[in-house]
Amino acid sequence: MADIKSPALFGRDGLINAAIVVAVVLLLSFLYPGGVHFSLDYQKGQAWRHESLVAEFDFAIQKSQEEIQEDRRQISARFSPCYRMNPELADAKIKDLYAALKQQAGLADPADTLPGESQLAFLRAEQWIRQIYTRGIIELQGEHQNQEAEFVVNLLLGNVIAKRTLPGFFQLDQAQTALADSLAKYRDDYPQNWQKLIQEALAENIFYDVRQSEKLRQQAQESITTTRGVIRQGEVIVKKGDIISDEIYARLNSYRDKYEHSIASAKSSFVVYAGYVLLTSLIIGAFMMYLNAYRREILSNRSYLLFVMLWLLLFSYLAYLAKSREMISIYAIPYCIVPIVVRHFFTYRLAFFTHVVVILIAGLINREGYQFIFAQVAAGVVAVLTVADARDWTKFFRSVLFIFITYALAILGLGMVRSGEFAQVDWSVFGWLLLNGVLTLMSFPLIPLMERLFGFTSSISLVELADMNRPLLRQLAMNAPGTLQHSLQVGNLAEAVAVEIGANPLLVRTGALYHDIGKMINPDYFVENQSGRNPHEGLSPLESAALIMAHVKNGEQLARQYKLPRVITRFISSHHGTSQTAYFYKIYLRNHPDEAVDPQLFTYPGPKPQTKCETIVMLADSLEASARSLKDPTGKDIDELVDRVFEGKIASGQLEESRFTFADLEKARSIFKKMLRSIHHVRIEYPE
Repeated sequence: MADIKSPALFGRDGLINAAIVVAVVLLLSFLYPGGVHFSLDYQKGQAWRHESLVAEFDFAIQKSQEEIQEDRRQISARFSPCYRMNPELADAKIKDLYAALKQQAGLADPADTLPGESQLAFLRAEQWIRQIYTRGIIELQGEHQNQEAEFVVNLLLGNVIAKRTLPGFFQLDQAQTALADSLAKYRDDYPQNWQKLIQEALAENIFYDVRQSEKLRQQAQESITTTRGVIRQGEVIVKKGDIISDEIYARLNSYRDKYEHSIASAKSSFVVYAGYVLLTSLIIGAFMMYLNAYRREILSNRSYLLFVMLWLLLFSYLAYLAKSREMISIYAIPYCIVPIVVRHFFTYRLAFFTHVVVILIAGLINREGYQFIFAQVAAGVVAVLTVADARDWTKFFRSVLFIFITYALAILGLGMVRSGEFAQVDWSVFGWLLLNGVLTLMSFPLIPLMERLFGFTSSISLVELADMNRPLLRQLAMNAPGTLQHSLQVGNLAEAVAVEIGANPLLVRTGALYHDIGKMINPDYFVENQSGRNPHEGLSPLESAALIMAHVKNGEQLARQYKLPRVITRFISSHHGTSQTAYFYKIYLRNHPDEAVDPQLFTYPGPKPQTKCETIVMLADSLEASARSLKDPTGKDIDELVDRVFEGKIASGQLEESRFTFADLEKARSIFKKMLRSIHHVRIEYPE
């Protein structure tokens, strides 16, 4: 009943494990910041819990992003677009008008002029048109079409920009109205066809200049200042106990940024980097010490070690992305997936220990401090204790609900402690916690994925393997029905013990179903399948022993052929350990008293059982087979049988490598006695 001995820390396997750990530390080291950081934590609306902070250097108070956005909005609202005037358009339009009037008058020669009164009317109209063009007819575009009268524009005349208000220009409809009013005063001098031609001489001569406007807009945006005031060296930034207002919050942020980017950057980034690597190595080193002390099988199986280290890398990089991109809160990352998934393949203790290591490393990356670590550890405890079997959706959803409630209560309590009032609690975090709960549900599909990638066996797979319609179990039922009944009884016995001592009852029952599948190769050589002549009567004890022991190797071959998981194959290999086929060994000794006999010829190849589940199946197998030989046993007969089998296994060293404790052994002894009494219908023995 000693710990499993493993060479995982020595030799080639040890070097590979060390290389994996070093690679993980190096990959994590890329996530750490390279400089010294402002170490005092603070939150808006809460009291400053540290000593009064005095500026060690001059620094400008940086505006918040909201303030900068507001400045940009106001500049956009006040922005004056740029328009360009075409000074040649008036001459061209008047020339076209005069040509059209001459054509109507029947004058084809370019040298001809309009007759007296008509010429005077034209010159009067020309004067009106030029006055309108001189003032300007503006073409408002897009967002500027509905501008009010106070709208200011930049008028580009050559290379000179002059600011003009919108009332200083005509819009086309206004220009046409003004010209129509002038024509109405001299209605008799301008027939209808002339009035139409004169109105058509008007067109916009001031146009929106896209390129110049964007240039001016860019210059206006660049003129925005990102600071508002300066704090001089020696001034008090915040006093101890002060509530952190918007103004103080801006001061602290500005001081922190100046400290980290200007002052701290002058310090050795290599020393900071080395410090982070040292802390990471310390955390992972402690984790490896735990694995070496309590979970050596992980160090012995490279897939298991990679599985554990995967969570450290995955959630550390998620923490880094959340911190660097600032798109989501750190509380939206579903860290409790780690203990939920790990618990489905390993123990509660390993699940929680892995979770703590992940949280400690994530805490180094995001620098959220005590609040983050407390909330995550509390949620991890609940996740480990309430995690349900992946087969039970109702319990699984209940576990996620408990995790969310734990997060919420932890954040609420910490907020109340730090702020002293409900109004100052950061309620926005609870929205991220809801997302966290939804993402935690991803652990359910991750379980079969991890099972396939790393060679685990989940409870879902065990249920599938225990289905009596599986091909291998159907063959066992057809070829060796007695062995199947024996396996079912072993499963019942073993499952009852597993429940009592805290082992995995589903794994034990499934392992028991397959532990004797090798017997269906030669089923008639096993007593539970015999109904007539015993075929061993024609064989020597050595041949019989070889046939009996061969069912272990045959079972292993069938397991490989049908791709049974390694954890199930272990039950086939270990259920006899290195015990002997005592019956045939004794016959051989009696028939060959003068011959030196090699006991190994009658000894199973092993290995001995190492886990509690394998040990339970070994004991249950021996007890069930031995109890079949009892004829109308009394309670005393069964008790003596159980004690004899237990003592025999201990004396032959079959439990030396098992994880069974003495307490487990006594509990198993009691349960086996109770179950065998029930199976054999032993009546209660009343005292006389």
